[in-house]
Amino acid sequence: MELGIIGLPKSGKTTTFNALTRGHAEAGDASAKPNIGVAKVPDPRLDFLASVFKPKRVVPAEVRYIDIPGAPEGLGRSGDLGGRYLNSLQSCDALLHVVRAFNDPSVPHVEGYTDPYRDISTMDLELTFSDLAILERRSERLTAELKGIKAQERNRVQGEAALIERLKQALSQDTPLREQNLTLDEGNMISGYQFLTGKPLLILQNVDEEQTPNLLELEEEMSLRLNARSVGCAVMCGILEEELSQMDPEEEEGYRRSQKACEPGADRMIKLSYSQLNLVSFLTVGPDEVRAWSIPEGTPAAKAAGVIHSDMERGFIRAEVISYDDLARCGGMVEARRRGVLRAEGRGYPVQDGYIINFLFNV
Repeated sequence: MELGIIGLPKSGKTTTFNALTRGHAEAGDASAKPNIGVAKVPDPRLDFLASVFKPKRVVPAEVRYIDIPGAPEGLGRSGDLGGRYLNSLQSCDALLHVVRAFNDPSVPHVEGYTDPYRDISTMDLELTFSDLAILERRSERLTAELKGIKAQERNRVQGEAALIERLKQALSQDTPLREQNLTLDEGNMISGYQFLTGKPLLILQNVDEEQTPNLLELEEEMSLRLNARSVGCAVMCGILEEELSQMDPEEEEGYRRSQKACEPGADRMIKLSYSQLNLVSFLTVGPDEVRAWSIPEGTPAAKAAGVIHSDMERGFIRAEVISYDDLARCGGMVEARRRGVLRAEGRGYPVQDGYIINFLFNV
């Protein structure tokens, strides 16, 4: 899973990046290269499985964050989201919009004062303008294509042209693509364009440290205010979470316990990301490795095998499946087989969260 971090200047997005990845990126760096970091997905199930199978290594699932520094000139004022910046965002699975909700006179807001809901609307407009520009260019190409097209291709092109016009109209009325209820065929028709308003969106309010005792209340308020929006909402103090992320894990845990603080911001963001992208983790076990793999919920078993290696999908025979809860009750695979809770499933079987799977294949 790859999340692109976006935000207006001086919103604290690089500070947030460091907090989420335990990184050390320099805020305000105008380098052309993005900051890239990885966060391990917390999964207590791996600890139990490691105690049972005694593997050489344990590999959690990962979330990859990309913080693209040096946003284009005019971002936040209907600037053009183009070039390398746009390409970086289009490659992401989801977008994480860091919104400034802290006050710091030494770091003045680009608009002169802090208003997180104004900034959310501003960024929404930027994403919408980017998608409208792509749709307009595609519409012009389709119009030109219709002039000399063969009769057997006309229906296909006219169908796409009608879809493009419908998307443009809805976008112009502030309805992002992710809320336009496209059919599977319509989604496939435009999937290659990687529209920004079609991606899952998470909004993170970056608040003052004094507000940390009220994070849950602030999140509830934001969720209510954005109720009509298909977005995930979170609140955290980026600068505090960055400081805590640099501590020794035991020291960090002790501080959080003493302050009765919420769970780490990185963990909360991962849970929100999984929810917004409808992701689950399946598990593989053995003497060499116990590992978690992220996939969309309901992915067919053969496609899940392909996440591990394409040969496993190509030569798929069957999947041996057991739920984590069943394995935990049995204490191991031998007892699971004896009780008959380890079962064989075919290539179309929908994988769910916490399934422990052994794929059999032949190539």
